[in-house]
Amino acid sequence: MTHFADRLAALVEERRSRVVLGLDPDPAALWPTGRGENAAHGLPAALAAEATVTHCAAAIEAAGPACVAVKLQFACFERLGAPGWTALERVRGTAQAAGLLVIADAKRGDVPVTARAYAQALIGSTPSPFGLIEGFAADAVTANPLLGRDSLEPLIETASSAGAGVFCLVNTSNPGASDLQDLDSAGAPLHERIAEMVNASGAGEVGESGLSLVGAVTGATRPERLGRLRELMPRAVFLLPGVGAQGGDAGALGPVFAPHPAAGLVAASRSIVNAYREVGGDPRAAAAAAAQDLRALTWNQ
Repeated sequence: MTHFADRLAALVEERRSRVVLGLDPDPAALWPTGRGENAAHGLPAALAAEATVTHCAAAIEAAGPACVAVKLQFACFERLGAPGWTALERVRGTAQAAGLLVIADAKRGDVPVTARAYAQALIGSTPSPFGLIEGFAADAVTANPLLGRDSLEPLIETASSAGAGVFCLVNTSNPGASDLQDLDSAGAPLHERIAEMVNASGAGEVGESGLSLVGAVTGATRPERLGRLRELMPRAVFLLPGVGAQGGDAGALGPVFAPHPAAGLVAASRSIVNAYREVGGDPRAAAAAAAQDLRALTWNQ
């Protein structure tokens, strides 16, 4: 099984891009192309899920060529019930057919026995007396590390076997992140202690690219911290949300890419998918243009 970081590095070089298309579909705010003509027929959840699939497929078609991955926000699909899970699988298939890696943005984190179940569900498989049950088959998953290193180990072990990646929350982009992540922890802010743990967890999972399959979610809204976080996690791929709608400046991300061109991925959701609202144009054309602009900006770092 090819190492996740090596697959990512090859794709970044091939596409000359570090952009991740975030898909956080709101059934009340889909592109016009996602609204079915038969909305008066059927159960709301099934209709919303079908419209969401159409919306996401259109976004992938438009913006995908300028991206290397799609990040699926699981909550936005799961709120649609069982049809939402089916929609997730269909969108995953569309993204992977377009040559994109799929990041399951599920932010799972629990005691080891439960973490193993999460790992089997998202990036692995589950043995049973009835045969092997295949999981979601994501290429990577986001994880909450606050339960400690042993809670990450089942995810990392499964990812290593499956050729997948794990992105651990380290310093997130939301304004309230400082409530906990900046608290003093024996002389250093908590987010730095988490970074040290992520680095240690990924030290034995480095590919030929020199990058680890254990990466870090680090918000682009705090660019002044990225140099220090890179010192603490020299082998981690940084997944950088917060560019665009949240105010993060893609031009300030230079330190992230120092170890390798694929050492940072810039995640953009609303700034791509909602670009047409800024220009009043066609959603697909606007999304394609926004993704291309972001690719050009970040690749020149």
